[in-house]
Amino acid sequence: MKLEILPVLGIGHVSEGDDLAALIATAAPWLRDGDVLVVTSKIVSKAEGRLVDIPADGPERQAARDEVLTAETARVVARRGATRIVQTHHGFVMAAAGIDASNVDKTRLVLLPKDPDASARALRAALRERYDRNVAVIVSDTMGRPWRNGLTDVALGVAGMDAIRDHRGETDPYGNELTLTEMAVVDELAGAGELIKGKIDQVPVVVIRGYLGATRDDDGAGATVLVRDAAQDLFSLGTAEARAAGLAAGAVLADGPGAEPADPDAVRRAIDAVAQAVAPGTVFTLVDEDAYPGLSTTVTGWPSRATRLVLGSPPTPVSAHDLVRFGADLHRLRIALAVEGVPSLALPPPAASTASAALAV
Repeated sequence: MKLEILPVLGIGHVSEGDDLAALIATAAPWLRDGDVLVVTSKIVSKAEGRLVDIPADGPERQAARDEVLTAETARVVARRGATRIVQTHHGFVMAAAGIDASNVDKTRLVLLPKDPDASARALRAALRERYDRNVAVIVSDTMGRPWRNGLTDVALGVAGMDAIRDHRGETDPYGNELTLTEMAVVDELAGAGELIKGKIDQVPVVVIRGYLGATRDDDGAGATVLVRDAAQDLFSLGTAEARAAGLAAGAVLADGPGAEPADPDAVRRAIDAVAQAVAPGTVFTLVDEDAYPGLSTTVTGWPSRATRLVLGSPPTPVSAHDLVRFGADLHRLRIALAVEGVPSLALPPPAASTASAALAV
């Protein structure tokens, strides 16, 4: 495969209502069937009127920008100072919902296209029907990446080609069957296009020529297939937000054993996690036998090998695996149990007693 990345020059300023197909066809009469057109989302948004008026400066400008960001946000993923990483209503996770104040009048903000896949389909259809060009169209924008510095362009919308090249079921040269490999080829092409477009060169459109299998007869499923389902997202929150959510969830965990006996190994892992957070030398509390008679046999799901100590008796040495202090440590335990998928095993202290709850293992 030999790829060419060709700039489309001379498009100039794009305003609301402009005909992008006409602008591109005029600037690139050399466009061929099978080419991949990579179009910056900003000119798509401008042509579609996805612009918002705001004050040019002062605190009113920031207040107006915050209001727009809130409207474009489906949920906040993480925030650090003034920076907000959010999920848009499209499903994209981006800084500031992709709202852009560059390459536009100072009194306006550019929002993402309402439906980037629909925008790509419309542009592709116009080029095919009016200019007899069968091309694929990618609507691209700039994103950051978790765990890596720097930005790259990715596909927000696509028409006329598959967003993902699925290698699953294929065999590599060593005879190994591929089971996981799915390449986001439209993101790779969008990133390649950005090498030519740049950010200050006013080249909002490029043509990538030579990509095998670039076009298909129909529009395809679009770029929505690139949005990871929430149930499969292992990193759906920032660190501070995940910690806050975990503490909130831990505060309302049920106080009582589960219906089924807990996995002892899972319970021990949870207690280990808590014990490591407790200061060395902590005295683990005792359970009043009168308050919890027959604890090991009467509570459904409670581990059968219960350990009970009577208040007022000489303390018997116990390990962190046996008893966990009520209060902060118990709260840690409940969260650790939830992480292990074990229902809370912690019982509340009895009324009129200073005894703390214990976890028996």
